Amino acid sequence: MNNSPIKGRGAQENTPNKFLQYSYETRDDFLEFCRLEGEPADKNKTQYIPIFPKTIVNEVTSPDVGMMYSMNPYQGCEHGCVYCYARNSHEYWGYSAGLDFERKILVKKDAPKLLEAKLRSKSWKACTIVLSGNTDCYQPAEQEFKITRACLEVFLKYKHPVGIITKNALILRDLDLLKELNNYGLIGVNVSVTSLKEVTRRILEPRTASIPKRLKTIKVLSDNGIPVNAMLAPIIPGINSHEIMDLAKAVSENGAVSFAFTVVRLNGAIGGIFTDWIRKTLPDRADKVLNQIKECHGGTLNDSRFGIRSKGEGTIAKQIHDMVRLAKRNYFKDKKFPVLNTELHGQYKTGQLSLF
Repeated sequence: MNNSPIKGRGAQENTPNKFLQYSYETRDDFLEFCRLEGEPADKNKTQYIPIFPKTIVNEVTSPDVGMMYSMNPYQGCEHGCVYCYARNSHEYWGYSAGLDFERKILVKKDAPKLLEAKLRSKSWKACTIVLSGNTDCYQPAEQEFKITRACLEVFLKYKHPVGIITKNALILRDLDLLKELNNYGLIGVNVSVTSLKEVTRRILEPRTASIPKRLKTIKVLSDNGIPVNAMLAPIIPGINSHEIMDLAKAVSENGAVSFAFTVVRLNGAIGGIFTDWIRKTLPDRADKVLNQIKECHGGTLNDSRFGIRSKGEGTIAKQIHDMVRLAKRNYFKDKKFPVLNTELHGQYKTGQLSLF
């Protein structure tokens, strides 16, 4: 059995898709054959697969998520964060939530056109749309396809508010558009910072921007007047829970005006993916971390109850909440993330300023 970590990936296996009758298994005899032949059993390459959805803006119905609408130019994410809740969505496309999620990236080239149609719709009333509620809009694929940039141009054209969630410094490529959007109060950025330790970042989020680059991203955006909320999420007991105060201090010093957090929950296929990952990557801490996560969710790795599932409960969760309150009091007093401007869009719904 091959237990060596797969380089540059978060998930270390392709878990079975619960919607499919059959599953793919890599047998030990095949691995031995490849070893003897000197051939790789898995080339570990990323594929970009074009898809053509009919709509791009999604209504978010979960009361635990601080957004009403989101859009995702890409499905799947090469960043490979092992804990990512979006992994389960890849099963709806017929793929695995494991390695497939990181290596089979679905590309929506028509996203800007679909967005423009939505914003021009007579029934649409301006409400912040978040890029991206599911997978990172500035993941490596964006360097090639530039779909996110094209969407920002649409938001600017129609003077419509947009939020961004990312952990990639590639967002600074679009600083020109972000500054223009901010002139009208139309942009808010959420930068995810999960740890201040590169060794943790590399194994937990293998293809994301380094921690120094993320902190610099917050600073550059903030120095240009663009409001930044830091996402200190997820907090994982035994891995990064001890960093809450240091994380809050670092993002505040670099200009973030607020921060949010969640306690990790490993729903659906992610429980098995994370368990396999931690036993291969941090075997000495595996049982401790898994047991502490379970303690936050009533004895299981996942809790589906609205209002509790993303915050946890119990002694460990209370300790996390207490540190968060202290961090906000110490480093974010009198700071506040602004409400974005929804008043302009109606005048620009046709693509140009209405005079009457």
